Amino acid sequence: MKYWKYSLLIMALWVVLFGSSTRAAEQEKRFVAKVDSDGIQRVEVLGGSYFFDPNYIVVKVNVPVELRIGKEPGVTPHNFVLNAPEAGIDIKQELGKEPVVVKFTPTKPGKYAFHCDKKLLFFKSHKERGMEGILEVTE
Repeated sequence: MKYWKYSLLIMALWVVLFGSSTRAAEQEKRFVAKVDSDGIQRVEVLGGSYFFDPNYIVVKVNVPVELRIGKEPGVTPHNFVLNAPEAGIDIKQELGKEPVVVKFTPTKPGKYAFHCDKKLLFFKSHKERGMEGILEVTE
């Protein structure tokens, strides 16, 4: 009986760690930001079980951007990392229960990768499991 409880616990842990290991980012979820009447491009991003939605964001150069980044419920920690100093963008934001707003103005057209840099011990990183995307800055 004792081993049955341990087996059940190990199976549950296995499902939590590996059950959502599919690369959700393989399917592109594109969002083209519109410039609101106040001159700001607003984008809502949801992070979760190894995905970002949307995972391909298109914004205009030299127009302010507000990313409202949230996390689906759960205990797995996630963050949003976008490091493109050449374009005036440097974001490393932990994701919590409440969405956060990150503001920046992209200064150079191009495609810039974002991802979650979390990793548990020797398992694949969240980025390797599909939690990544592209911010495309256009003219």
